[in-house]
Amino acid sequence: MRNISNWSLYLGIKFGLTRPDPIYFTTRTGVVIEVPRRLLQTFKEVFMDECYMEALQREFPKGGTVIDVGANAGFFSLFAASRFDQPRIFSYEPIPVNFQQLEKNLRLNAKHDIHPHQCAVAGKAGDITLTFDPSDSFTTSASMTRKQEGAEIRVSCVTLENIFETYGLERCDFLKMDCEGAEYDIFYNCSEETLSRIDQIAMEVHKGPEPRHDMDSLEQFFKHHGFRTQRRPVDMLWAWKPN
Repeated sequence: MRNISNWSLYLGIKFGLTRPDPIYFTTRTGVVIEVPRRLLQTFKEVFMDECYMEALQREFPKGGTVIDVGANAGFFSLFAASRFDQPRIFSYEPIPVNFQQLEKNLRLNAKHDIHPHQCAVAGKAGDITLTFDPSDSFTTSASMTRKQEGAEIRVSCVTLENIFETYGLERCDFLKMDCEGAEYDIFYNCSEETLSRIDQIAMEVHKGPEPRHDMDSLEQFFKHHGFRTQRRPVDMLWAWKPN
């Protein structure tokens, strides 16, 4: 109710009173979101549960910068556009079907300063192989680290350093990550200079197959680099620079 003006539509869907596909929600600030039924739970987590906002400690500045890694259909990018004051948003999503939906959503909200990129973010620039389930209409679990049944796709990737350099960014005020295990490769290969430019992070953490690919190790990494942290058991981690 706080974020969505036509929130009663969700109740109608939940109780089987209506079955539109896709579903169009509108935020109280005028952002329109096209939500395929397959992604309704993901939309709910971002806009209704506010899963990335739960433990944030810092105010987002007017005109600040958001980097959305693992943007999927663009829900968090649109959430940031609706919640923050004139943000500049950079969205990264490598899976073609997800990226197409992201572009649809951005066309519905063309006045917002959102820059979409059909590529992954990793520890090194170049090309990587992702595995995903091709039978799913959209995927929320494509991974470069976890072996799984399904198809493989080669995608281009950039580093956080590349993003800062390409756009001349002095800082990132909010880094959101949901990249199915790539977070370790991204951060463990990140320079001290780049880390120093990141103000706060909200991320879903996925346990990986390698040493130090776990929540405890990642949290200790952030603390070592001057961040304070808070975690939700199992899957969510927040990190921020103290004032």
